[in-house]
Amino acid sequence: MGLPEIAAACSFRAAFRARQVYHWLARGASSFDEMTDLPLAERERLSRLFPRIWSSQVASELEDEDGSLKLQLRLSDGAAVECVLLEDIEGRRTACLSSQVGCPMRCAFCKTGTLGYLRDLTPGEIMEQFHQLSSRRGQISNVVFMGMGEPMLNLSAVRAAIAILADPAGPGLSLRKITISTSGIVPGIIDLAERGPAVRLAVSIAAADDDLRSALMPVNRSHDLAALKTALLIYQEKTGERITLELPIMGNSNATVADAEALATWSRPLKVQVNVIPWNRVPELPFVEPTREQVEAYISELERTGLVATRRMRRGRGVMGACGQLGDTLRA
Repeated sequence: MGLPEIAAACSFRAAFRARQVYHWLARGASSFDEMTDLPLAERERLSRLFPRIWSSQVASELEDEDGSLKLQLRLSDGAAVECVLLEDIEGRRTACLSSQVGCPMRCAFCKTGTLGYLRDLTPGEIMEQFHQLSSRRGQISNVVFMGMGEPMLNLSAVRAAIAILADPAGPGLSLRKITISTSGIVPGIIDLAERGPAVRLAVSIAAADDDLRSALMPVNRSHDLAALKTALLIYQEKTGERITLELPIMGNSNATVADAEALATWSRPLKVQVNVIPWNRVPELPFVEPTREQVEAYISELERTGLVATRRMRRGRGVMGACGQLGDTLRA
């Protein structure tokens, strides 16, 4: 809720009380008892009106030996969603947040795509993921909308959550520390370019061949590579920002040097960096992990063409919390 909605819901006589409550909620307060600058009588009244602030509860909590944390949250309607906290070798913590229950995109290499789509998350349900993770691990420096679901198909709720994440009265994250990752929803990319917010953009592409990409990512049938490139050029013209291309590669599908060469050709004249993501195993899917030699050859070919390429650090695999693995603990 924004300030007007909080003021109306709480029936405050003094407008500044709504600001106090908003500040506490944005910082992750889970009860009115924590709101110590409110009079005791107000805290008791609000607790009677709203016995629970958070609508979700932690149903399971898994910690990997590499320090990654995966939570399954049970929502108020009984649906469930997962979120992950990843910590790099320098100690920076990144929250990987979901935007939908399940996912409608059905990417062939992704566990979440096998679950189907149930519904969009509300801004509050998105924020509760962040607060549940930070309550266990402390300050979070980065947020990626790269969990379950397609953020561009729930962009209004994602925008509302980003506004709270970036609010100095709340977590106060820089927009430069927030990334929206999309499978390539062209209208969403253009909308983001025109209306913001000025967060970072990442696009999962998987292949620079329409037939192969359509087989791996059905979104390509409605937003093909030509349309996607046009949208990214519009985005870059309006924002001037570099785009991250995410390349999940499977050893038996899209991991050849020719695949890398095709990507390099397609990406011109875009200003991009390429994040190569060795596929994380999902037992029921018909792919194999790429060999180290395949990954190195792929990256070498990209670098030979002048592209900036990095290899995604593998974290969270021990709890099925790595890229493409979310949904393993859900039992719908």
